Amino acid sequence: MGARIRWLWHHRNYIITAGVPLALLPLPLVSATSVSQEARCGYTILLMALYWCTECLPLAVTALLPVVLFPMMGIMQAGQVSIEYLKDTNMLFIGGLLVAIAVEQCNLHKRIALRVLLMAGVRPALLMMGFMMVSAFLSMWISNTATTAMMLPVAHAVLLQLKATKLGSEHRDLRAEDNHAMELETPAPQQEVADDRGTDTSPENGVLDRSPEPEQESSRTLAEEQFEQLSKGISLCVCYSASIGGTATLTGTPPNLILKGQIDKLFPDNDDVINFASWFGFAFPNMILMLVMSWFWLQFMFLGFNLRRTFGCGAAGGRDREAYAVMKEEYRKLGGMKFAEGAVLTVFVLLVLLWFSREPGFIDGWATVLFNKQGPFVSDGTVAIFISLFFFVIPSRLPRCGGYGCDDTGKAVNAPATLLNWQVVHERMPWNIVLLLGGGYALATGSEVSGLSTWLGESLAPLENIPPFAISLLLTLLVATFTECSSNVAATTLFLPILASMSITIKIHPLYVMLPCTIAASLAFMLPVATPPNAIAFSFGNLKVMDMVKAGLMLNIIGILTINVGINTWAYAMFDMGTFPSWANVTLD
Repeated sequence: MGARIRWLWHHRNYIITAGVPLALLPLPLVSATSVSQEARCGYTILLMALYWCTECLPLAVTALLPVVLFPMMGIMQAGQVSIEYLKDTNMLFIGGLLVAIAVEQCNLHKRIALRVLLMAGVRPALLMMGFMMVSAFLSMWISNTATTAMMLPVAHAVLLQLKATKLGSEHRDLRAEDNHAMELETPAPQQEVADDRGTDTSPENGVLDRSPEPEQESSRTLAEEQFEQLSKGISLCVCYSASIGGTATLTGTPPNLILKGQIDKLFPDNDDVINFASWFGFAFPNMILMLVMSWFWLQFMFLGFNLRRTFGCGAAGGRDREAYAVMKEEYRKLGGMKFAEGAVLTVFVLLVLLWFSREPGFIDGWATVLFNKQGPFVSDGTVAIFISLFFFVIPSRLPRCGGYGCDDTGKAVNAPATLLNWQVVHERMPWNIVLLLGGGYALATGSEVSGLSTWLGESLAPLENIPPFAISLLLTLLVATFTECSSNVAATTLFLPILASMSITIKIHPLYVMLPCTIAASLAFMLPVATPPNAIAFSFGNLKVMDMVKAGLMLNIIGILTINVGINTWAYAMFDMGTFPSWANVTLD
């Protein structure tokens, strides 16, 4: 029996892939004719949801199922489905990733990280705060996984140096104390002191034994326990802050872009309610609040609130200086800022400025004045692609006479390479996410065309009797729980069309439920398999699953609370959520 169960477990992906479509087949076959179209679309969504949750197929492959199933079921034509896979939001995603790849290619992110850590110092609490700040900032612009993979080796090196210097320092302190005590107790010359049993305990006879081994061993054990806790705390703070930081910008993580795409698709007259500036206005303060509260929790859980020990009140000791020297040496190895780093930084700052000033909201932006008088021609995606083109035009070194030396193979370089080349982009671009985004948009369109969205919205009409803040709280809790066992992209893709239909039915602002649930999809803190950053941290920090569950459970609660505080305070005023907007007064059928 055991062998059969093991065989079934090892072949579970094949069984799920073949069995789930057959198990769900009665849904479209036995449904009444009046709802056959909705049932067929529901079949596709349920099939993709189970495939995404179990990952029996790669996520991107599952995202391609609408290309096959929607035309065969008569829901949408093949051309209509295929065009959903390369929307304006996908262009924004690709442009943002090109910037991230350029930053990583020239090591600009490592320079920024080390510079901030040198400013923060190496005291435990400040060190944790520094790593959280850097990880959150970097993940606003590059992927959460890349941020975690880059920051954890730096953290590991600093922690090893801190541990070695602390143990060595305490060992030297104990030896010094012991030597001092022996000097005080050494008898006068030519005098021997015997104990009560008459034993000669003079140092000359080697009997006087003030060995510090037990104290040293106890101190060493205590120090190792402290640094094990610090190592766990630092590892978790890096991966958690990377996930939190990704929520702050529209391009920080795929769910944010899915929300924009769904809003633009389902509510085409929304007046660009979600753009880079408006998203940042809501999500950045929420990210800061979540980050600060997470720091307090991780500080309490792994370091306690002994201010003298964790903040290191007083003058810096030798162990701090040695650990600081490790980071300083890593920074020194980078050398002076190169032309490529300066060029990438300049282009990056230009992109951010153009994003913020395109449509700031309180005044007409440059896009409105120059291009968008007759309609929304220029979008954030247009800006992202335009700026990204500079990476393929600007040289990585200043042009000069006399050649550029030799490459790795010894061949003379006649002209400098550009900041980016397509080979690097091809290797580092996560094309699977582009397909995932497209699959989500195809599902949303299929739900709209088939009438499934309207049917689901009407089924949720009883929620109208529940206060809006309670609806938002319950839905964020549901999505945050669901995302622990599925990808954040799958969670937002499945939930957002349903939430849009529900908001229309019960006449509440669509963003009041869609916005908090989108950010809640990034609150996957409890399990190592929930997100790639969690898995990377789990392999680095000598963590146990229960360590992550205990820390992550509280962070989930913190995230849900801060999101709902934000949606009911500054976001409520920003998006005028007290009224049902005219652009949302549409019929999804």
